[in-house]
This record gives sequence, C-alpha cells and structure tokens, in this order.
Amino acid sequence: MRELYSKQDTLALREKHIGPSCKIFFAADPIKIMRARGQYMFDEKGERYLDCINNVAHVGHCHPEVVKAAAKQMELLNTNSRFLHDNIIEFAKRLTATLPQTLSVCYFTNSGYVSEANDLALRLARQFRGHQDVITLEHAYHGHLSSLIEISPYKFQEGKDVKKESVHVAPAPDMYRGKYREDHEDPSTAYADEVKKIIEEAQSRGRKIAAFIAESMQSCGGQIIPPAGYFQKVAEHVRQAGGVFIADEVQVGFGRVGKHFWSFQMSGEDFVPDIVTMGKPMGNGHPISCVVTTKEIAEAFSSSGMEYFNTYGGNPVSCAVGLAVLDVIEKENLQGNAVRVGKHLIELLKEQKAKHPLIGDIRGIGLFIGIDLVKDHEERTPATAEAQHVIYEMKGKGILLSADGPHRNVLKIKPPMCFTKEDAKFLVDHLDDVLTVLEEVMDSRSGSVVSENTACRTKTPKEEHVELPNLSATDAREIHSRKRNGACSDQHVLLSKRLKT
Repeated sequence: MRELYSKQDTLALREKHIGPSCKIFFAADPIKIMRARGQYMFDEKGERYLDCINNVAHVGHCHPEVVKAAAKQMELLNTNSRFLHDNIIEFAKRLTATLPQTLSVCYFTNSGYVSEANDLALRLARQFRGHQDVITLEHAYHGHLSSLIEISPYKFQEGKDVKKESVHVAPAPDMYRGKYREDHEDPSTAYADEVKKIIEEAQSRGRKIAAFIAESMQSCGGQIIPPAGYFQKVAEHVRQAGGVFIADEVQVGFGRVGKHFWSFQMSGEDFVPDIVTMGKPMGNGHPISCVVTTKEIAEAFSSSGMEYFNTYGGNPVSCAVGLAVLDVIEKENLQGNAVRVGKHLIELLKEQKAKHPLIGDIRGIGLFIGIDLVKDHEERTPATAEAQHVIYEMKGKGILLSADGPHRNVLKIKPPMCFTKEDAKFLVDHLDDVLTVLEEVMDSRSGSVVSENTACRTKTPKEEHVELPNLSATDAREIHSRKRNGACSDQHVLLSKRLKT
C-alpha cells in the first residue's frame, strides 16, 4: 500500500488536525502501521510486528472470512435497523445462545468501544426500579461518555472531576496489590463485604442502588482476576438493595479466557449477571456493540414509554460481520487455542518470574495475561519507569506490548486469538533478553555486591525513581560482553551518561 504522506508529514498533520488529547501508542517513537494480517502488523517500511496489544482484532487482523462477509453484505444493503432484516435476528439468536437462558433480549449499538452499550446499560438499570446510584470499582474504566466518565475512577481520579454523590467506589478485588491479598483466609467475602458496607452507608443517607458494574476481569485496572465467589456475593448484596449486576465483557469476552465464552462464566453456573455489555472483539475491528439483558428488565425499560432507537445499531453489515466472527471462533476453535497457547505462555512467563527480580506477579487466564513489574518483592513497589522502558525495547525487537494498571507497571498481553505457541516463545525469549539487560544496569547503579551464582544480578534494590533510557542493540551486546568477561561491576561507565536521575 502506498503512503499518502511520509511518516514525518503524517505526524505533523496529525498534530495540526487531530485533537491533542487523542494519544497514540509509543508517543516518543510512534509506529506508522500500513497493513496487518493475523497476529502481525506492518509499518511503512514493511517491518513486521507481533501484535500483543490488539484484542480488538479478535480473530486476527483482516481475517478473510470477516472481510468477505462485510463486502458481500455491503454490496446488497446497509440501512438503519427500523427495517425488517434477518441479520439482526440471526445475530441476536446466536449471541444469546452463548449466554445463560435468562439473558435473552439484545439491544445493538454502533460503537465498538462499548461506551454506547454501557450508557444504555445504566439507563436500563436506573429505569428498572427507579434507583439512581451506581457502585463501581477502583481503577475501573467503562467508556468515554459523560455518564461513564462519572463511574470510571481510572479517568475521573486523574482529572479535575469530582466524584458524584450517586457514584460509590469499591476496592478492586486485587489479590496481589489490593486491600486483601493472597494470604487472606477469605478474600472474596472480605472484598464483597466492602460493597455491602457501601450499600449500607448509602442507604443510611437515603440513597438507592441501581447497579453494580464491573469488568469480569479488570483490564485498565491491571489485569485483575477477582477471587472465586466474589461476584456471587456482590450480586447478592446488590440485588437485596434493589439493584442489578452489570458485567462489562468488552475486553475479555468472546472466548478470550478459553474454557468459557464469557469471562463472568468463570465464576460458576450459580452466577448470572442481570445485564451484559460487549463490543470491540465482536466486530473484529468493525464498530458494533451490544447490551444483553433479561426480559423483565427490558419490559421495565419499555414501560417508560420512551422509544429506544439507534440508527446503525444492528445494521445488516455490522451483523454480518458479527456473525462471521462467531463462525471463525467456532470453525478455528479459537477458544481451544486460547486454552493451549495461554497455558503455554503462562508457564514460560512463570519460568521468567523465577529468574527475574523485576517480575513480581504473573496472572492471567487464556490469552488475557498481566506481568506486574516491581522494584522489590517485599514492598511490591511498582516499577513504572522500567515497564515503559520494556515496552519500547520490545517494540525495537518487533513486539508490541502496552503497560497499564494504576501505576502503569503491568505489561498487558491480549493478542489476537490466532496467537501461536511459536509467537509465545518469540515474545518470552525477547522479554528475557530485555529484562536481563535492564536488571544488570539497575544493579550496576545500586552499587550492590554481585554474587557469582546470580549471573551478575542481585535482587532489585529499593531505589528512587529512575527514568530509564532506550538501550541500543550495540549497548546490549557490550553489556553482555562485559558480563562474560567479568566486568559487570562497571557497567555504569557505559550507560551513566544516558541515565537521568
């Protein structure tokens, strides 16, 4: 594909015409992507990158079956959803077949980013019994509409917005860095009791709970997997207060966890949300999202007398794309692939955890994995600058990662579902190289004694924040050469001029 502009001109024009709050990946050294296929993306020079970021391209970038379905329907018809058409019915039928029986009514929206879907979910919840208050989790993010920024601490706690009285923030059920950790005797009850306390306190002030909303596994919060039984207990407390449970599956649905099609199903058959929202992967890059709820909630919403109409929500082309995505997941057994490759990748990463002091925790299920980088294991001090350094170094090796979580220290792995075991090994081998060099540099700056059996590395020291440089391949080779020659103690001579303290 021929470029319209050089990379330099593209950057200049973007700065001129695109809003400054619209950020891009790798802002210090952005990539200009020209095409993609499967789990790979290619820049303007034809350089290939292994995509470990894009859970949006769920079944693989530009999957031929999805492209074919979109083009075929576009040639026939695309119009608004007030006309009778089979695609929307077939898609709703196929979607609800993957869900518990009570979740049987669909509302389609036209933004893949799920903001529309979550906004509609809040309307459904508030109309159901006339309650208004919403309980959300620490570090949660549910979309960019005003109604959703209000319930997204990931956003409003970073800006100047003040939390509204109708919004209540519960502790994230984080077993590694949260209030109740892996050594707690009953973390699910402890975290659920925090929600119960919020409900009781709100009710004492005359407030009424409309909904509890949570991602089935928190993504922006740092790849957080809630303890078993947590959602059941929370749902019980919320329903007793007259509220409903909203499960946001935008990041983790459609088989990403492998064993189950929906991540909330990991909680067991005795847990069923009242409302489920979905988007992003359901269109494989095409904008489509959906709210699925119960007949009772849908009828309460209709009883308000206000018609719900979304011009392109559930249009024939979007539904053709969505149906093709479901077909590919089934035909290519991508859930099975998520189980096999995810298990293999986590095993490889756990081997690296035993080797690298920077790795504090490996957590994940299927192809949804987080690597929590820390400066020391005892205090679990987030290694924020180090994580940023790692993602830039990995980019230089042709691997795209991102860092997230409240401290931006968690490396996120959520690739297209066609990711292979070979891809997993390629990723981990290069991560090993990057962490090895980084830890050697950190040790050289600490002045710590290096023992022979730690291969020129000691436990990561507790130290002040250091903004780390992007090491060149030449620097890396020289460091390894010095390591072999027993000169680890003076690595700082090579790199001190490039480190900012």
